[in-house]
Amino acid sequence: MVFQVGVTSKWTNDSQRFLLEHFDTISNSPSHIYHSALPFVPPSSWLQDCYSAGLSPKVKVVKGLPAGWGRCSRTVMLDSITQTLSYHNTIAIGSEPGDIIILNAITGSQATVLSGHIHQVNCLTFSPDGTLLVSGSHDKTVKLWDIQTGGVVKTFSGHTREVWCVSISADCITIASGSEDRTIHLWDIQTGECHCIIQQQHVVFYISFSPTDPQHLISISDSKLWQWDTNGHQIRPPCDGSHIAFSSDGNQIVSCYKAVVTVQNSNSGAIVARLWLSGIYAYQCYFSPNGRLIAIAAGRVIYIWDITTSDPHIVQTLIGHTDYIHSLTFSSPSSLISVSQDKSVKFWQIGALSASPPMTGLGSTPITLPLISSISLQAKDGIAISSGTDGVVKTWDIPTSLCKASSQTPAKDYKLGDIKLTNSRLVFVWYRDEEVSIWDPEKEKFLLQTYIAGLKLLDLRISGDGSKIFYINERFIQTWDIWTGEVMGRVEWSFAGTKFLAMEGPRVWIRSNRIKGWDFGIPGSPPLGLSTISPNILYLNDTKLWDNSLCRIQDTVTGKVVFQLPVIFQSHIVEVQWNGQYLAVSLRSEKELILEFHPAFLQ
Repeated sequence: MVFQVGVTSKWTNDSQRFLLEHFDTISNSPSHIYHSALPFVPPSSWLQDCYSAGLSPKVKVVKGLPAGWGRCSRTVMLDSITQTLSYHNTIAIGSEPGDIIILNAITGSQATVLSGHIHQVNCLTFSPDGTLLVSGSHDKTVKLWDIQTGGVVKTFSGHTREVWCVSISADCITIASGSEDRTIHLWDIQTGECHCIIQQQHVVFYISFSPTDPQHLISISDSKLWQWDTNGHQIRPPCDGSHIAFSSDGNQIVSCYKAVVTVQNSNSGAIVARLWLSGIYAYQCYFSPNGRLIAIAAGRVIYIWDITTSDPHIVQTLIGHTDYIHSLTFSSPSSLISVSQDKSVKFWQIGALSASPPMTGLGSTPITLPLISSISLQAKDGIAISSGTDGVVKTWDIPTSLCKASSQTPAKDYKLGDIKLTNSRLVFVWYRDEEVSIWDPEKEKFLLQTYIAGLKLLDLRISGDGSKIFYINERFIQTWDIWTGEVMGRVEWSFAGTKFLAMEGPRVWIRSNRIKGWDFGIPGSPPLGLSTISPNILYLNDTKLWDNSLCRIQDTVTGKVVFQLPVIFQSHIVEVQWNGQYLAVSLRSEKELILEFHPAFLQ
């Protein structure tokens, strides 16, 4: 057997990335690997060449497939996550209900759940040897957990308000906790007693013991960095800071305050380095285990800085979260884990596995990408049409994936919308400030502007035949003629949890406790209730902007899931269109994903 130099390494790296990115698909349903995993392998991977003959032709990515592996190797979706922390191969995740979820730091698979708090878990920290875990909660208590047994060792009670931060000393003798009650409590782990209370003038949001000096701790209160000993004595005057972290050797401290990140000697206070993020506020900052890198969370973006040179600089920019980042932690010198308000935990590769260049030239404004809020799939015309919150409408050629036309509309920062090519004319409808607007891009004029207030809008759609606008809220469906603006029909109901489900021509279906449908296609007559369910309904598990859930095609008879979009896209889905052959998905990263399904796949 002959091996080519470098092939083994590429095979190993590609296989690892493939298994991690599609871990859920492979572990839950191995048979889905050929249509829900392998079609999404980037063209640069050897897997495309090696398995091209075996890839199922029944699912094909027409548009939106990344050229290479991204920096994010794994995404895990969880509900109500508030905090994360890792130790070697273990991740602890806090949740709003009060549970602590333990994950494997490599695969992201759930190992166990620690239950004991009765309210939201706000903070977590491991003991230096990884055998103990400390948690703080909205329930005003601090708990010490045994990781091996999953049981509570001790509960520390004494705070009068929510506990926002905890830390454990290097000698495992003392726990420090900071609270909404404006105090720092120092607890004796053996006795459970509080032996010192440090009063602060404001809420204590962060606290950390030195990893090498069990008598030295730092806290954050009122955007000030305070340093203390365990007798409650202040070590030196406070300075600006909204987040802090020690290096693993305890010799340095990194702190962030607004757009400035400062590295200083923990003993003398001398400044070692100062980093600026022009126009971007830094909210989290951490040293890598070897002290060479600093990870900074600024909103939805993570910046990796190299501080080993005389000119510290950004070496990587990690973009993938769609909401603000709660917390970061290095699981190794070359891997990072982040948790965001978008309900996702992301595993990042730093260095060799990330071939994309760093983002430089930050300028004076944060990095923002226009949100694609609607997409229309018109396979018979060979096009897909997308619109973004910046008001730009684009028409895409499906076979070539090229943009055929682009136009600017008055729609900016709208909530929901739809767009279609009907009778060779492009029509765009959107909802903003309780007003429905229909726009003719060709003539650059409004066809309709009408005000509807008081109820939560669920969806706004153009009928399949392009003749009507459907306005769907929590209590009724109303439809207008797309060209005249005349009200064509209205149906009222009182179902809780109503969700738009599907549309075919003038017919529309919704789902609450059951599926209901109406036909609005009879002129001069009230909408006709439908007793049958459309065979072409695409079952989507809450893929709207606020849900961040799975996109899947489900058999309407057996209930079996026949296709599921890979988990790496879950937190990015904005809108989905389906016509029985093509599946079009608009993503928050200003991209469209278009899949083609062979007819035999859905039989």
